[in-house]
Amino acid sequence: MFYYLLKYVLLGPLLRLVFRPRIEGLGQVPSSGAAIVAGNHLSFSDHFLMPAVLKRRITFLAKAEYFTGPGIKGRLTAFFFHSAGQIPVDRSGKDAGQAAIREGLGVLGKGELLGIYPEGTRSHDGRLYKGKVGVAVMALKAGVPVVPCAMIGTFEAQPPGRKIPRIHPVTIRFGEPLDFSRYAGMENEKAILRAVTDEIMYAILSLSEQEYVDRYAADVKAAEAERKAEEKRRTPRMPLR
Repeated sequence: MFYYLLKYVLLGPLLRLVFRPRIEGLGQVPSSGAAIVAGNHLSFSDHFLMPAVLKRRITFLAKAEYFTGPGIKGRLTAFFFHSAGQIPVDRSGKDAGQAAIREGLGVLGKGELLGIYPEGTRSHDGRLYKGKVGVAVMALKAGVPVVPCAMIGTFEAQPPGRKIPRIHPVTIRFGEPLDFSRYAGMENEKAILRAVTDEIMYAILSLSEQEYVDRYAADVKAAEAERKAEEKRRTPRMPLR
């Protein structure tokens, strides 16, 4: 109930008024039945803009940190994400990927739309990064189509670290559903999973026209953080007078 209150009364109209998003290819999203909508992830705003324009309800797998914050702010954030139909997924530990797949298959098993960001995290620089194969596992196990989606302009509207979005043109572009039924029963083949994931990422890239980086975003972020930390360690401190 609260999901539709947010979509049609509280948040949806506000997002449309502020961002005035241009929607392309909305008819590519199946009007019924289970399907995965796989998109690039440029901004915190993506979580709200895509559901606001879709005609159907969509459930995203969201990082568990959104549900476990401390204090009143943390509880309000958790309530908001739960009410919006988002599912918390712990991304730490060796079993994190399997947990996310189980949750995603549960959504698809009910004939619903599942939203997923194959990059696994937000892009820190606006580029598109290598996709993780969980999206391929779910698509093959559930036997559902994958609709590629490109969020364009949301990085400029709300880049990492910016709490309040700025006014900037936004386009949400959906592509033709991808059918992977030819790979039915091959969800345990690593080469197949990589091929399916790469095909999905190429479709997203074609829609978004981003620069592509053939590395995982999380690895690049970690390397960048380590580089900055090393620079800080090497920077000599000014002597106190």
